Amino acid sequence: MQDLNFPGGKVPLTSQMKFISEASHKRLPCYRVLNDDGSLISNTIHEQVGEDVAVNMYSAMVTLKTMDTLLYEAQRQGRISFYMTSFGEEAVNIASAAALSPQDFVLPQYREAGVLLWRGFTVQECTNQCFGNKDDKGKGRQMPVHYGSNKHNVITISSPLATQISQAAGVAYSLKMDKRGACAVAFTGDGGTSEGDFHAGLNFAAVMEAPVIFICRNNGWAISTPVHEQFRSDGVVAKGLGYGIRSIRVDGNDVIAVYSAIGAARNMAINEGRPILVEAMTYRVGHHSTSDDSTKYRPMNEIEYWKTARNPISIFKKYIERYGWWSEDKESELARNVKKQVLEAIKTAEGMEKPALTEMFTDVYDQMPPNLYEQERSIRDSMKKYPKDYPIDLHV
Repeated sequence: MQDLNFPGGKVPLTSQMKFISEASHKRLPCYRVLNDDGSLISNTIHEQVGEDVAVNMYSAMVTLKTMDTLLYEAQRQGRISFYMTSFGEEAVNIASAAALSPQDFVLPQYREAGVLLWRGFTVQECTNQCFGNKDDKGKGRQMPVHYGSNKHNVITISSPLATQISQAAGVAYSLKMDKRGACAVAFTGDGGTSEGDFHAGLNFAAVMEAPVIFICRNNGWAISTPVHEQFRSDGVVAKGLGYGIRSIRVDGNDVIAVYSAIGAARNMAINEGRPILVEAMTYRVGHHSTSDDSTKYRPMNEIEYWKTARNPISIFKKYIERYGWWSEDKESELARNVKKQVLEAIKTAEGMEKPALTEMFTDVYDQMPPNLYEQERSIRDSMKKYPKDYPIDLHV
C-alpha cells in the first residue's frame, strides 16, 4: 500500500482501523542518580561533579532555605506583604542554575530565587525587593518575590501564570538568529502546563527550532489542585511528544540528576538548535504562598514524608559527606553565617526609605504623557492636603 503524500511529510497508509491509545498504563521512567542515602546508583550515566561545585551547590541550597524561612516569618509578622518559598524544590533551583551558563537567559515563574542567588544576585538584593525599598531594582512596583536582573540575564517575574513560556520561545529564537551560542530557560509549575501559553510556547519553539529549555517543576499541586485533576496524560513529559520536542523526566530532588539532565539539555538545545522539555518530579513541601494553607487540602503525613525522607538538601548533604567534602563543623558554621547574613539583610532592607513617589510614573514612556503628569500632580496635592493619611517615610 502506498504512502499518503501530504504536506509535512509522507504518511504510511493502513487498512486497519486503529486508534492511538489515550494513555499507556506503563508510566515513563524518571532519571535518578542518587539513592536517598546519598550513595550513587550503580551504572548511572551522569556528569561528574567536583568538590568545589558540589559544596557551592549545597551552600546555595542552605542559603535559599534559610532566606525562605526568615522572610516567610517576616511576612507572618506583618513586615512584608507576601512571600513564596521553595521548600522541597531547592535542588531544581540550584542544580539547574549550576548547569547553565551566565549567558543563558532565564525566564522564571516565581519559585526560582535560587537561580538568581547562584548567578550572584545577593540576599540583600532579594530582601530589598521583598521590602520594596529605594534599592529595590523594581523600584517598589512589583509584588514581593517578583525578582529580575538585567545584569544576570534573568527576566523579571510577572504574576500572570505561564506568560514566560511563550516569551522564552521568542527569546530563544532571537538568540538563535543572533548566533549568541546561548539558550533561553523557562521555568513553570505543573499548573502552568494547563495554561494556553504552555502549548503555544512549545509549538512555536518546536516549529522554529528555538534553543530553549522548558523546565517544569511537577511538585504535585497547582495551589490546591492535584495533578490527577489537571490532566489525564502521564504527567508533563508525555506532552513533549505531541509537539515534537525531545523530553526527559528527572528526579527533581536529586541534585546530580538535575545537574546532569539540564547540562545535557543545554548542549542539545544550543548545538542541535532544538527545544527540550524537562519534567522535574519534586514536591512542594511548603504552602503555595503566604496566602495559602496546604493542610486544608493534603494530608500532613504526605507533607512530612517529603520533608524528611525525600528532602533534597538532606540527600545531597549525605552525598558530599560520603566524599569527605563536608562535616558537622562546616554545617554549623554555614548555618550560623547564613542566618546572620539574612537577618542583617532584613534589618537593612526594613530600615531603608521607600522609592520616591515619582518612580510610580517613570520608565513606561520615553516622555511622560499628560495624563501621568496629571496623576502625579493629583497625588502631590493629596499629600499636602491630608499629610496624616500618608506614611511619614514617603517622599516625593
